[in-house]
Amino acid sequence: MDSYNRETDRQERPVYGSYQSSSPASPPSPARKTNLKDTLSTLGVIILAPLVAFFLTAFVFQSYQVDGPSMEATLQDRDRLIVSKIGRTFSRLTGKDYAPERYDIVIFNHNDEFGGEVSEKQLIKRVIGLPGDRVVVNDGAVTVYNTENPDGIPVDQAGPQKDSVDTATPGNTEETVKPGEVYAMGGNRDNSLDSRSFGAIREADIVGKLVLRIYPFDKSQKY
Repeated sequence: MDSYNRETDRQERPVYGSYQSSSPASPPSPARKTNLKDTLSTLGVIILAPLVAFFLTAFVFQSYQVDGPSMEATLQDRDRLIVSKIGRTFSRLTGKDYAPERYDIVIFNHNDEFGGEVSEKQLIKRVIGLPGDRVVVNDGAVTVYNTENPDGIPVDQAGPQKDSVDTATPGNTEETVKPGEVYAMGGNRDNSLDSRSFGAIREADIVGKLVLRIYPFDKSQKY
């Protein structure tokens, strides 16, 4: 009788190491759901932020720093600028030529050859001549001739740069600007690598146009 009772006791005792409950698992707590949502949101921001920054820089606007005195007195060395690429992006999407206006200040790509090696760099200059213009540099002056102005435009005495070019323009050149090109020059005519040296630039090489100087803060200005 005693041995029967002991056997019965062994059968009724639960085996804790392998015991499984038949009750359903409890649902995740609200705190766990919130933590997972926060983690996914953070990962989304980390992934999307560089993509958005790349998109804006490539197609909308970009920050530049002036390197050198070629655009004095309009721009100074180390000025910080915002350059708009919207017009250039739109022209690529529509397949139309990008046509800046006269006196726009533009950034463009230029292949510079030195010592037998060719390197690409970006220059900043002001648009002087448009397609169809005949640009003449002579006797220290720059004159633009076209069908609307057969007598010529003294560009350094007109437009927004009239107060920024205070020296005579060296050189003796003449060029008719072809379709799809612009003629660009720096404000510091004694110290500027521009269309007087390498000719008109292709509109396809223009990156964008200057819209804002943000630094120095006391000289911030829209263009």
